Amino acid sequence: MHVDPSNHVLATTTFEFNGATMPVAWKKTWGKGRVFYCSLGHVAKDFESPEALAIITRGMLWAGRADVR
Repeated sequence: MHVDPSNHVLATTTFEFNGATMPVAWKKTWGKGRVFYCSLGHVAKDFESPEALAIITRGMLWAGRADVR
């Protein structure tokens, strides 16, 4: 996977079958906006984990702030 060097990686996973480490959550600014990406949470039960819920919540709050210069 090619990763934009301007992405700030927040979380990664390592695949057992080949040992590759890939980002699963990242953020960056884009112009005057903010971009947050997270591939966690394919089903609602995934958010029963406090850590997964925290990543999503904090990422959305960060992306929704309008104070980017």
